[in-house]
Amino acid sequence: MSFIGYKYITFINYKTLSLWDVKRYMQDHISFGNAVKLKDVLSPFCEPVTKKEMIINNWQIVSKISFSGDLFLRNISETISFKGNLNKVEGDSLIYSKINVRHGCIYYHPHDAIPFGVSSEYPVYKIDSTRVLGDFLVMVIQSNAFKTILNRKATGISKARVKPTEFLEIEIPIPELSVQEKLLNTYNGKIHQARTMEAEACQIEKCIDEYLIQTLGIVTQLPPKKQGNYTHYYQKQNREYNYLRFVRFTNVVEWGIDIVSKKQKGESYKFPIIKIKDLCQIGSGGTPSRSCSHYYKGTTPWIKTGEVVNEEIFDTEEHITEEAIANSSAKLYPKGSLIIAMYGQGDTRGRTAKLGVDATTNQACAVLHHIDNNIVTTDYLWYYLQGRYHDLRSMASGNNQPNLNAGKIRNYDVVVPPMDIQNEIVAYIKKQKVLAKQLKRRAQVMRKEALKEFEKEIIE
Repeated sequence: MSFIGYKYITFINYKTLSLWDVKRYMQDHISFGNAVKLKDVLSPFCEPVTKKEMIINNWQIVSKISFSGDLFLRNISETISFKGNLNKVEGDSLIYSKINVRHGCIYYHPHDAIPFGVSSEYPVYKIDSTRVLGDFLVMVIQSNAFKTILNRKATGISKARVKPTEFLEIEIPIPELSVQEKLLNTYNGKIHQARTMEAEACQIEKCIDEYLIQTLGIVTQLPPKKQGNYTHYYQKQNREYNYLRFVRFTNVVEWGIDIVSKKQKGESYKFPIIKIKDLCQIGSGGTPSRSCSHYYKGTTPWIKTGEVVNEEIFDTEEHITEEAIANSSAKLYPKGSLIIAMYGQGDTRGRTAKLGVDATTNQACAVLHHIDNNIVTTDYLWYYLQGRYHDLRSMASGNNQPNLNAGKIRNYDVVVPPMDIQNEIVAYIKKQKVLAKQLKRRAQVMRKEALKEFEKEIIE
């Protein structure tokens, strides 16, 4: 039966319905030559391995596969506490995450590589190396076109998975081995160039931090030796107690190894020190009630810590209304204010941003506003805080998720040189940041072009 003329509706023969899932019956709109099903080049492999064997052989258990296909393994000490059965992954094998393969979480374990263990969430396959290269296979499956296909194969509600039976039925292009190798070499060549640019950008950023420390004359030093009993204590501490440190009670402002270590170590400076509270006003924000959905249909930018990434902020993911501001602790801060993330996931804590527009923030952000530009320029203060990122993070306290707070930020020391030196520092750092950003942008473009050219070669 033909259904010509229906532009917005697709008819599916009832006999072909294996699952009631609209997305899997949508047209893929891709075509390629040398079509081969994955089951023709992959053989399911299941070799159970005990935790005892894992420990004896010093093998690790998979933690995750990133969206870019990088493998992360658990610490060996976690093997004992791992719950569930394990399967062994040998060299020249392919695994994927049932939940996230549609996002690119697939990994090829090279020949002669050290084995590791996986749970049943990571199906294991041996590769027919006479027909396909493992790295080529991963590249194809990670391509945007095949991510779309895999997404349509996923089933489930809360955590949709791609079942092994569905995975193996997918068709992929498999050209001659020599062609596969050529395509990989071309792609890897461009990726190498992109990585070189990224490494140069990282080196520039590292040099910025070193320049700031040297220009400001910041010198880390141990506490001075004193006469009498303290001299004996100091010498004894360094000679005999390799794993134990004594701290004077007067130096303990709060519990925390990093905090006490910083207090004991100390720093000296070439220029005057002024606390942040003496340079500006300090505020925070708030989160309007989520139960009032109309609060989030306004035009005023509302910043979350995940958006604080050492850049100037001109727009945000969410916007709130004036009513939301009036009925919450959120406050509108002027353009030019500086943001410090007090807590958040991963590397977020201690990051900064500058407001390019008037905006509000959530309660996890500290806001430095109405900065006294007669003492310090806004950009100098911003770059100084960026350069002290790790020092700021070390001040955090708490168990599960260490946090900064407004009090610690208020009393944070800022090295304040004369205006001419501030301006010199700002000019230098701005120039270097532009160079670093250009390199990162070029690397990003090259990565996209490399993938686009690879896909163009395999998809007609």
